[in-house]
Amino acid sequence: MIVDCAIYRDGHRSEGPEDFSDALSEARAAGGFVWIGLHEPTEREFDHVTQEFGLHPLAVEDALKAHQRPKLEVYDDSLFVVLKPVTYEPESDTVSAGEIMIFLGDSFVVTVRHGEGGPLKAVRNRLEHEPDLLGNGPTSVLYAVADAAVDHYLDVATELQADLEGLEAEVFSPDDGGSRNTASRIYNFKRQVLEFRRATGPLALPMSRLAGTAPSGVAVPFVDDRARPFFRDVSDHLTRVNESVENLDRLVSDILSAHLAQMSVRQNDDMRKISAWAAMAAIPTMVAGIYGMNFEHMPELRWEWSYPVLIAVMAVLEVLVFRLFKRRGWL
Repeated sequence: MIVDCAIYRDGHRSEGPEDFSDALSEARAAGGFVWIGLHEPTEREFDHVTQEFGLHPLAVEDALKAHQRPKLEVYDDSLFVVLKPVTYEPESDTVSAGEIMIFLGDSFVVTVRHGEGGPLKAVRNRLEHEPDLLGNGPTSVLYAVADAAVDHYLDVATELQADLEGLEAEVFSPDDGGSRNTASRIYNFKRQVLEFRRATGPLALPMSRLAGTAPSGVAVPFVDDRARPFFRDVSDHLTRVNESVENLDRLVSDILSAHLAQMSVRQNDDMRKISAWAAMAAIPTMVAGIYGMNFEHMPELRWEWSYPVLIAVMAVLEVLVFRLFKRRGWL
């Protein structure tokens, strides 16, 4: 569905004609650009946009099917950029990623959003209150959307770091070292970090190309050269995010290893205690077994004090073994 369509001249909004072709012609004649926003359009809805703006069929296919990696592709008549904004729900410890596809031409911007949590509405409102920035043309839209997405990455990384510290405190708690569900929670957290990485990692190269710092050094068409410093700022923020994601992934792996090691140590302690109690139980069992064999020639059986003496001997042996195991930390 079409969420919004407007023409921007000198950074100010004006409602354009309903026909996209007329809107594009009017925008070019006025030295402005037209910005069309769509949310999960159907193939039929997008056909009209494709024909009017001459979008490449491969990019159109990606925009309709979604589930794309962040990327930047250059075609003859437009630039195609894919971003993956993310949201984090602390209550369920879930990272979910949407998708924003941006078609950028000489006098038009077409944004296609899939999923929830996209920053497009907030970006459009922000730009419409900053006419100096919006006056730089379609490049300003691409920069503002990328900047909003990457800034939110920083917020998500901070929230993930706070939750990871909670998991770390639980694992290294002096009480029990975590509950039975701790391992599954850690593993689920690792999956969320991986989902976050899928959104941030592949975006590094497209941002480098837009910033002009990629190894190729080739300028990206349809992007104003004056915007390179702004994209370098976005690229720097993205680098910080990717470093945070790497640290999160490394730390959560270490925490999982530490938790499993603690579980193994705890099991070993339990086995030592069980073995110690079994050894203590073996003493009276052995003595009782000897005197339960019913041999005829066992002189001590006829001794008046044999029973209390045997009980005393077993008690002394039990005390000695108990003290030995206690001293060695088995009990």
